Amino acid sequence: MSTSARLIQAARTLSDGLHSLTFAPPTAYVYCPLDYARVPHELYLSRYGEGQKKVVFVGMNPGPFGMTQTGVPFGEIASVRDWMKIETPVGHPEKEHPKRRVTGFACKNSEVSGRRLWGLFAQRFGTAENFFKDHFVANYCPLVFMEEGGRNRTPDKLPANETEAMEKLCDAHLCEVLSTLDPEWVIGVGAFAEVRAQRAKDSLGGHFNVGRILHPSPASPLANRDWPGEATRQMVKQGVWAA
Repeated sequence: MSTSARLIQAARTLSDGLHSLTFAPPTAYVYCPLDYARVPHELYLSRYGEGQKKVVFVGMNPGPFGMTQTGVPFGEIASVRDWMKIETPVGHPEKEHPKRRVTGFACKNSEVSGRRLWGLFAQRFGTAENFFKDHFVANYCPLVFMEEGGRNRTPDKLPANETEAMEKLCDAHLCEVLSTLDPEWVIGVGAFAEVRAQRAKDSLGGHFNVGRILHPSPASPLANRDWPGEATRQMVKQGVWAA
C-alpha cells in the first residue's frame, strides 16, 4: 500500500473512532472536517502524502477559518487553493452553529496561523511540490470545539476526563502517520503539539528527533512581531534546516 493510501486509511479509522465520543458543556458543538471535508482532505493526503518525509510538522487542531473550512491542516483558503491547487466542494457538520457556518472555499475570512505557516513554506521552498518532497503537515486532533455562543475551545482547555478517550485515538493516529512517513524530525507547532510528538516518539521507540517552533497564532505577541523569522531561526538552531 502506498504511503498516501495508508494516510487516508488512518484518517478514516480516526474519524470512525471519534464518532462515539461525547463532550459536556460548555462544549456545545463539535465539527469533524475528516467527515464533511473528506474530499479535500483526502486530496491533500493523496497529492502530498506520498513517500518518506524528512520533516513532519504537527499542529494541535483545526482553526475556524482553516482546516474547519478546507479539510487541510492550517488550511488557510488562499494557501490551499492557490499554492496547493486544491479546491473542491465541502459539506457541513451534522450539527452546525448558526454563527459558525462552514462555507468551504467560499469562506471570506483568512486563518492567520495558516497564512503565516504556509506563507513561510512558500517563501522558502517556492512551490508546494518542492516543500512536500521532504516535508508534511498534520494535525494531532481533527476536531473543532465550540461553546454555545460560538467561542472556539482548543483541546488543551478541555477536562482530562473528556479528552482521555479522544487522545488515545489521536495518539494512535499520529503514531500511524509517523510510522508511515518515517521522518527524521517531528516538529510541534507550539508546546501542545511538541508534547504529543514526544509521546509518539516514546511509543514508537524513538526513531526520530522531536523539536518545536513558535505557534503562528496572532494571540502570541512574539508571533506578531516576526513569526517567519523566528520560526526559521528555531528550525536552523535545531539543525532541521540549513541557514
